[in-house]
Amino acid sequence: MRLENGLGGPNRLGVAEYDREGTMGRLADKSVVITGAANGIGRAAATRFAAEGARLLLVDRDAAALQDLAGQLGPAAASLTLDVTEDDSAARYTEEARRRYGRIDAALLNAGIEGEIAPIEQYPLATFDRLMAVNVRAVWLGLASLLPAMKAAGGGSIVITSSVAGLRGTASLIPYTASKHAVIGLMRAAAREGAPDGVRVNTVNPGPIETRMIASIDAARGGNASREAGIARIPLGRYGKPEEVAALMLFLASDEASFCTGNTYVVDGGMTA
Repeated sequence: MRLENGLGGPNRLGVAEYDREGTMGRLADKSVVITGAANGIGRAAATRFAAEGARLLLVDRDAAALQDLAGQLGPAAASLTLDVTEDDSAARYTEEARRRYGRIDAALLNAGIEGEIAPIEQYPLATFDRLMAVNVRAVWLGLASLLPAMKAAGGGSIVITSSVAGLRGTASLIPYTASKHAVIGLMRAAAREGAPDGVRVNTVNPGPIETRMIASIDAARGGNASREAGIARIPLGRYGKPEEVAALMLFLASDEASFCTGNTYVVDGGMTA
């Protein structure tokens, strides 16, 4: 693990915690927990948040990728390798972040898996259970641990990664679709509970994004033909970039979104228009 050593200096990516004009970053002096941080959207968010001055606790079960990311970000980031479905996982990362930084200002509950591509009658029960554990149980554990910590600190922001699959039906991805609907329900209830104490809770709902997950889904559905069909359904004519999702997450995590809670925020190139 790595310790944060103060604001204002450059990290190992050469990114300073102040912008080119010398003003403070949008997350300066804020501590942020990111689950599923090692790859894809989580990695892009960690990189962007570090550039905006955040002190990060990066959480993932992929130890090698996690350590590589923490090493690139330098003293802005510490890492914690664990499985977010374990009973004590959320308590562990909450306590670690509080021990290092004194409080938690924002959290991205981003860990997720796609499972298999199969019609409902053929879907393996073990895969269903694992998917629901990662995509739903881990979010519930995170909310149960983070909400009290943020309430005690006077407020905060929790951003949950859902999907456009949480807003509509998707054939052959029924458990994934159900899980992404479920976290929207968790978000809305948690937003109600957190609001009196200044804790905001929202979901970001990406469409197809250039990550390992969408590549895996396309491969299972026929490769390039699936990709071309997917792009054809997007008015902007392409898959999104992880950095574009991270930009929306940054807004919701920052004080700029101080009146935003209990809602879904879509970044999908117009797919659900």
